[in-house]
Amino acid sequence: MAISLDSNGPGVQDYYCGTECTWCDGCGDYGIMAAVKRALVELKIHPHEVALCFDIGCHGNASDKMLGYRIHGLHGRIIPFAAGAKLANPNMPVIAFGGDGASFSEGVNHLVHGIRSHYPMTFVMHNNANYGLTKGQASSVTWQNQPMNISPNGIPEDTLQSMEFIFSLQPTFVARSWSGDIPQMTRVLKAAIQHRGFAFVDILQACPTYNKFTSHEWLLEHCFDANEKGHDPSDLEAAKKVAFDTTDRVGCGILYQNEDHPTFYERLKPREGVKTTAVEEVKITDVSGLMKEFI
Repeated sequence: MAISLDSNGPGVQDYYCGTECTWCDGCGDYGIMAAVKRALVELKIHPHEVALCFDIGCHGNASDKMLGYRIHGLHGRIIPFAAGAKLANPNMPVIAFGGDGASFSEGVNHLVHGIRSHYPMTFVMHNNANYGLTKGQASSVTWQNQPMNISPNGIPEDTLQSMEFIFSLQPTFVARSWSGDIPQMTRVLKAAIQHRGFAFVDILQACPTYNKFTSHEWLLEHCFDANEKGHDPSDLEAAKKVAFDTTDRVGCGILYQNEDHPTFYERLKPREGVKTTAVEEVKITDVSGLMKEFI
């Protein structure tokens, strides 16, 4: 991971972009973006040293709201792009951002294979339990019996139990935070960026316009820091218990972390002993002779 050791590291202002934010007042995206900037600054990562990959959704509007190498991808398809970028240049931290709609519907297949492949990247899920960009449709993780714009009687399907789904894929890093706790998000994101493999970070996000059931106030009242309560992230069974049981309170922080599992790149036999990265191996090749065979 290319993390600068320069004592004169970047400041939050280095990530500043003059493009005006257009999120709704009170949107959790403001807090998440602030935490991302803080985490990168505290790790002394400059904007030119990180790849920031955004899916489609309200969160994706951050692609022109902060500096860095940025890509605004296709709906539900940001994980394979980010994985490819990381495999091409393993020395650059890669952070992908997606919403709960894209991640558990259109792009759920990519989420599955991102985790099972152990791509060495960070995935931050903005979880506001609806499709905010398209005006409040229910997503796979919308709660039962909650009126939404196109399902006023609540969703007819079962709500997907996202954490049970994630843990079934044998992840090596699972964390949860919420958009109003910037210090906690910063701590979680720093650990995720430094993690050896695929880091899944679920951020419960306030959506003041369309989500009336998990408001900022509800999250403030129900979320607690499991690490401060003594939770051991190396204990898989304890992690599952904290992650699954949200009946009364929602455990946040680093829920599970395993640094012993090799990543996808580390298991690639053709790359064993190779000191260069794929991007360093790119060169101009004369293919005129080859083309003559087809003319």
